[in-house]
Amino acid sequence: MSTVLFWFRSDLRLHDQRALQRACALGAKHLLPVVCLPDVHATTRWGFARIGPHRRAWWASAVEQLRRQLQHLGCPLWILDEPAASALPALARTVGTRTVVCEEIAAPEEQAQVTDLRAAGLQVQTVWHSSLLDPDHLPWPPLQLPAVFTAFRQAIESAGLQPAAPLPSPTALPPWPPGMPGQCTDAPAQALAALAGSGPAADGRSAFPSLQHGLHGGEAAALAHLAQYLARHLPHSYKRTRNGLLGLDFSSKWSPWLATGALSPRQAWAQLRQFEAMHGASDGSYWLWFELLWRDYFRLLHLQHGRALYRSRGLGPVRATPHDGRRFAAWCAGQTGQPLVDAAMRELAATGYLGNRLRQVAASYLIHELGCDWRAGAAWFEAQLLDYDVYSNQGNWLYIAGRGTDPRGGRRFDPVRQAATWDPQGTYRRRWGTA
Repeated sequence: MSTVLFWFRSDLRLHDQRALQRACALGAKHLLPVVCLPDVHATTRWGFARIGPHRRAWWASAVEQLRRQLQHLGCPLWILDEPAASALPALARTVGTRTVVCEEIAAPEEQAQVTDLRAAGLQVQTVWHSSLLDPDHLPWPPLQLPAVFTAFRQAIESAGLQPAAPLPSPTALPPWPPGMPGQCTDAPAQALAALAGSGPAADGRSAFPSLQHGLHGGEAAALAHLAQYLARHLPHSYKRTRNGLLGLDFSSKWSPWLATGALSPRQAWAQLRQFEAMHGASDGSYWLWFELLWRDYFRLLHLQHGRALYRSRGLGPVRATPHDGRRFAAWCAGQTGQPLVDAAMRELAATGYLGNRLRQVAASYLIHELGCDWRAGAAWFEAQLLDYDVYSNQGNWLYIAGRGTDPRGGRRFDPVRQAATWDPQGTYRRRWGTA
């Protein structure tokens, strides 16, 4: 073996890069890092773009930062603006290799990509590294995952399990294979510009003003944000403020970088533990662990149930899934007539971000009040959210719809009561023009 292709997927970073470490450990003389940009023309079965402008711009900024980092290491990133199933076999033939190493992603479409590559004759090695805890080190195999999150969390904590230490970033990488067709200097920039599009307009009302004030998608911005969050002792207030609606600091805002893999959860946890050692643990710092465990749980749920999580009935009994296209369109546009829900949907469309409490309220309203298909809502969030994560998005929508692992059979939020609790003065609703 003289060359290994390393395919970046949802792991756009160099720190704690276990898959990249595996690729380098194979002993090949040459390494070719590659990324396949998402198809900006793809549409959903519901008739709208699969990936919206905010997510496109965020992803483009993450890839650009990765490109610069790899350039600095003398092993540039090869950027492909076409599907992996066709692009990677062609590239492998060009450089005379059959070996590809990449992140393992346990969602149906992502698994199908790997299946297609293997069918094309490539030897694909996948490495799981998106979770806080290693699935192989849990008290049970993935197929025996506890049926509810609380039992999962209690078992983890009773066993005293802790994440492995994050890996440092590499200081050197093998060089490119010889004879590579030289990419035009402008080609990567042009591909990323096409992905980003004209770019969404900045909106000062956003709770996450992406691509402003240092909030860019790459690894350097991720680590800088994590450092400032800890330096300002914000973990201590996290549990009290996490359901806020306004401002940057009410929650950690780690999710945009976790979603693209620019931030490893193990890196975040390791630095949080250092913070606790210096400044003491608290309910707030514990709750960040709690939320990272939820993130793990939704990943492990995919290892256990796979494609079943994408059925209309999810994990529940067979039952009809109603849908009203007119009501769904009004929900997407923030024109349902329910002030808190409409404010949330307007923020989402304008900024690509929405706090977790509002995501739950908006999802509940679509499913339980408007009588629409939960899968349409999940697809809309996939298109709009710059921090879209396939595992968490699917898991949360199933949970609200009562078709996942919620022991209560679903969650129904009263938007009037939620507004009275979290927006008692109507400040959030006025900001988004619904009060």
